[in-house]
Amino acid sequence: MPRLADPKKDFSQWYLDVIEQADLAENADVRGCIIFKPYGYAIWEAMQRDIDRRIKELGVSNAYFPLFIPESLLMKEAHHVEGFAPQCAVVTHGGGKELTEKLYVRPTSETIIYSAYARWVHSHRDLPIKLNQWANIVRWEMRTRPFLRTLEFLWQEGHTCHATKEEADTMAEAALQMYTAFDREMLALPVLTGRKPEHEKFAGALYTLTTEALARDGKAIQAGTSHNLGQGFSEAYNVSFLDAAGKSQRPWMTSWGVSTRLIGTLIVVHGDEKGLRIPPSLAPTQIVLVPIYKSDEERAAVLEACRKMETRLSGFRVHVDDRTEKSPGFKFNEWEVKGIPVRLEIGPKDLKAGQVTVVRRDTSAKEAWPLTQCTSGVFEKLLQSIQEGLFTQAQHFLEDHTFEAKSYEELKKHIDGEGGFVWAPWDGELATAEKIQDEVKASIRLLDADPKKAKGRKDLLSGAPARSMALFAKAY
Repeated sequence: MPRLADPKKDFSQWYLDVIEQADLAENADVRGCIIFKPYGYAIWEAMQRDIDRRIKELGVSNAYFPLFIPESLLMKEAHHVEGFAPQCAVVTHGGGKELTEKLYVRPTSETIIYSAYARWVHSHRDLPIKLNQWANIVRWEMRTRPFLRTLEFLWQEGHTCHATKEEADTMAEAALQMYTAFDREMLALPVLTGRKPEHEKFAGALYTLTTEALARDGKAIQAGTSHNLGQGFSEAYNVSFLDAAGKSQRPWMTSWGVSTRLIGTLIVVHGDEKGLRIPPSLAPTQIVLVPIYKSDEERAAVLEACRKMETRLSGFRVHVDDRTEKSPGFKFNEWEVKGIPVRLEIGPKDLKAGQVTVVRRDTSAKEAWPLTQCTSGVFEKLLQSIQEGLFTQAQHFLEDHTFEAKSYEELKKHIDGEGGFVWAPWDGELATAEKIQDEVKASIRLLDADPKKAKGRKDLLSGAPARSMALFAKAY
């Protein structure tokens, strides 16, 4: 296999090399679109299964809404349209004829879902409505990168409708906590959470909550968002209900989602110079067995031992790599690039010694284990150790690359150096945030929830009294 680029010298090329050599995806014939190859899609399926379970535990049901949104429907919510218009793909012809009304390929589904809610909601007894859909989305991005930013991507989008702001606040927070738990438990991904500033919130939302991860190149990557949409969409789409007193009210909406960007997040947070590293909870294959032999006689004995080990570890996702056209060295390299958590090597020497060679992908540690030690319980502990180890490594990296700037020069020094997250007092003004982004190329990822932390401080750029502590970073 060709060598990966050095991530310390060319992180962007390393990222593309990992995707290609791990056989996750390839560019499609349409610019900015990708083909999910089986291994890459298997990772998404594992994410999907776990998130879907968590969504249903929140009392949310799955549904599906149309891909196409009539122009008249989309135009009802002005802020929403303004936010997405530059990224919209529009269908003008169908069946060989020009359409009487343009159809927008969904950039998100608030408009078409809430127009349905207007037909479904009449009484407070109809609430809450809690729906989610798994769908594809199209946003016409000018600069694309596989998984991280593509014209078409896959995601889930939750859409709920509530009688009160308090209920909507609770739902938006529950979605954020669901994503945070998923990140930690499934992806071994530490994230910072908080509210986006006004100028960074979702188009048409009352406020946006976010989970932010930190990539190995020091850039922030948004892992998931949750929005309280207020009553703006209810007003725009004429959704109303009669409360218990018989008075007409506008419901409060929330929306929240994560996408296949999480696969890119997995690569840039956990990847190393050898390729991808997949947490065992997520890995399509948790343990790969590689037989080593020279003669047909050795092959038969070694494969028999591999099959016995496969049976012994039947409670895990195990694969025996019995390809004859590839050398053991090639296989070792391939499975390392793919990020399989554990590799077991069995050869004639191992058989003679009554052992198996165990290689951990997270640390590259390699040791011989007696066959008598190779129980399901031992491997369960090993996989748990790897899961926790990946989280700990990522957590330490995040902590080591999170700073607090005392001056504007210090803010620039951190961002222009190794990057990372930088806390700094912010005056709350859009002009200040835009100037910092223009000069330092860093945006505000989220705000500290405690306004007291900014008390008595001044904005590092404007010198005006700070309203909050803001987390700055360069971002994907």
